[in-house]
Amino acid sequence: MTNGYLFREYIGAQFTGVRFSDVPVNTGVSFHFILAFAIDYLASQQSKPTPTNGVFKPFWDTANLSAAAMAATKAAHPNLSIMVSLGGATVQNTGVNATYAPTSVDSWVANAVSSLSTMINQYGLDGVDVDYEHFGTDVDTFVEGIGRLLTQLKARFPNIRTSIAPYEHPVNQKYYQPLWRKYSGVIDYINFQFYGYGANTNVQYYVKFYDEQARNYPGSGGTKLLASFKTGDVTGLLSPDQGISGAKELQRHMYLSFLSIQF
Repeated sequence: MTNGYLFREYIGAQFTGVRFSDVPVNTGVSFHFILAFAIDYLASQQSKPTPTNGVFKPFWDTANLSAAAMAATKAAHPNLSIMVSLGGATVQNTGVNATYAPTSVDSWVANAVSSLSTMINQYGLDGVDVDYEHFGTDVDTFVEGIGRLLTQLKARFPNIRTSIAPYEHPVNQKYYQPLWRKYSGVIDYINFQFYGYGANTNVQYYVKFYDEQARNYPGSGGTKLLASFKTGDVTGLLSPDQGISGAKELQRHMYLSFLSIQF
């Protein structure tokens, strides 16, 4: 039985050997692992990664975060769900940007729905997170492609959870805010990357930034907009302590029931 709170943690992008068992799961909250990442690119040691127009493949650490490991972890923790995040900043450590650049909306959506449906079934996934940070197309194409993808996945898998992961940058916001305005009905959470703010962010500013994003994404504040922080290398960025203090202040004002961590 959970207390209504949600905790989400990205895992698997850094290939540091982290396993699900390395992260303690609080039984009193709804707990989401988010695999980082599935990408619609083809990568090999012999050539530069190339886009595949919506045909997604796992780019997380599948050796340590396998389908068997997922099934065992979920069996041990009834309050646990496992999602997959799409895109990310780059195609692993190749330096090539994971860019959203479909050849057409229709073909990209068809490929994405097919490949992700296969992945959801293969790994027993419980949801999809959208974290594209580079765009090779116009805003309308992004909005329609992602919006139709989430709509069709929810129709196929009614119990999945969906989210988007924007951050504070004018180009990024130019794409994600219209997506939210048109398709918020098929987006369950906003994993806003508050950890991208500077190291000088104090509690007062954290709350201010949260309020700003709640206005940018109308109807999200308190129920869909997650506070967040990052662990690991946070040089020049918001520290975990600052993020936790900011989240506690939001909770004190009854703004917040959700928290997301970039691990």
